[in-house]
Amino acid sequence: MSIKIGHISLPDFPLLLAPMEDVSDPPFRAVCKDNGADLMYTEFISSEGLIRDAIKSRRKLDIFDYERPIGIQIFGGDEESLGLAAKIVDVTQPDLLDINYGCPVKKVALKGAGAGVLRDLDLMVRLTNAVIRSTSLPVTVKTRLGWDDQTRNIEEAAERLQDIGIRALSIHGRTRTQMYKGEADWALIGKVKNNPRIHIPIFGNGDIDSPEKALEYKNRYGVDGIMIGRAAIGYPWIFNEIKYFFRTGEHLPPPDIEQRIKVCKKHLLRSVEWKGHVVGVNEMRRHYANYLRGLPNIKEYRQKLVTLKSMDDILDILEEVKSVYTGFEFEPNRLELINYHEKCPID
Repeated sequence: MSIKIGHISLPDFPLLLAPMEDVSDPPFRAVCKDNGADLMYTEFISSEGLIRDAIKSRRKLDIFDYERPIGIQIFGGDEESLGLAAKIVDVTQPDLLDINYGCPVKKVALKGAGAGVLRDLDLMVRLTNAVIRSTSLPVTVKTRLGWDDQTRNIEEAAERLQDIGIRALSIHGRTRTQMYKGEADWALIGKVKNNPRIHIPIFGNGDIDSPEKALEYKNRYGVDGIMIGRAAIGYPWIFNEIKYFFRTGEHLPPPDIEQRIKVCKKHLLRSVEWKGHVVGVNEMRRHYANYLRGLPNIKEYRQKLVTLKSMDDILDILEEVKSVYTGFEFEPNRLELINYHEKCPID
């Protein structure tokens, strides 16, 4: 049975790539799509930045046909600005428009956007209504359980957002004050999904780092799909590994060094192609440690990769790494949720 979001048809129990600032750009999305992501989102985009025609914000609107289905995510705390931003997004023709009510960092949340909206559900409803009225696209929302442990209001939020017309809801199992600390609480996500009033797809997010956990949470909480963020950074194979485990109950062999270098190189080449040589090389540096995680005595090579300025020199080092570590046996399912924190810059 497929999952429907407006006109979008997704496979039964889809795996979604979470929108992560400074990570979920087109080069990263390309390697995740290759490796089984069913639905992806752009990095979140400031509504104010779009209206001001800020270059960084506009660039984040870039989407490609091979990525579909894909959603563009926006954030903001003003009805008029979000409505205008939705009109701009509408022209770029993504498959859906997502609103971020989950970013926890101070310069967003404390200015009444992102997770800050969780302190005022009336405002959340008004903002969402402004977006729905301004676009022909299916509108979805990504949010958290609440602002803090005293205001875990996601059940009320889910009902009210569904009532005004959102088509799906993704829930990160932490409050804003938790940031990314502690363990994600999926029990409350499960309560939202199993509320008899809720009929839109509910996607769970938070701490999925293995096929076993994905299957356990699927069965225990009954969600319609899972959104994966940190576990995919430097390990886009997580999507196909989960799907294979669901089908067979067995693990895919972990990607060998040749596969890892191949995907890393594709990521680098796409980065340079999309961002230009200097920016593409520089912004790729944050990914090498993750692609090479688990290799012994890798520090010297990693240091070269993050200091070299020529793409050709970097490609040579990656080939050398492949040669040196050919035959190395990676341990299966040793994914690590890296200490990723959304920077959420305002353009």
